[in-house]
Amino acid sequence: MTISRKLKDYLDSQGISYEVLSHKVAYTAQETAAAQDVTGWKVAKSVVCYCDGKFVLLVLQAPNVVDFKLLKQELGCQETRLAHEQEMEQLFPEVELGAESPFGNLYDLPVYVDKGLAEMGEIIFNAGSHTESIRMRFDDYKKLVNPKIIEISKMAKV
Repeated sequence: MTISRKLKDYLDSQGISYEVLSHKVAYTAQETAAAQDVTGWKVAKSVVCYCDGKFVLLVLQAPNVVDFKLLKQELGCQETRLAHEQEMEQLFPEVELGAESPFGNLYDLPVYVDKGLAEMGEIIFNAGSHTESIRMRFDDYKKLVNPKIIEISKMAKV
């Protein structure tokens, strides 16, 4: 599968400069970083959570995981959980499961970006396929998506 048509059409219509990167199959953001020979800190991973009855898209750096305590504080949610696979398939029907892009605005999802990722000059992210990613300037991404930038992650335990 190639990059999401919906994403490609949107980026092209906005006149934003981006690069499509082909790589070996990568199922995690850290594998994507390794396949591109870049640090995982520049790779944005998309995590869909269910917060008090609505889905939200969280975007964080590959080495990190969602800090649900911080998430509850930042969003004022009482109950949070990761979205289930079936829910992901319904939310993102045209992309490979686990290869969702950080463009929640294309799916009517509010987007929250972790502060650490917002400090990167450029980011690499899944584009709907496990074999293709996109590289673009973070400022361009921010302009297109208008995410809320908050603290929502912590280092993954090894």
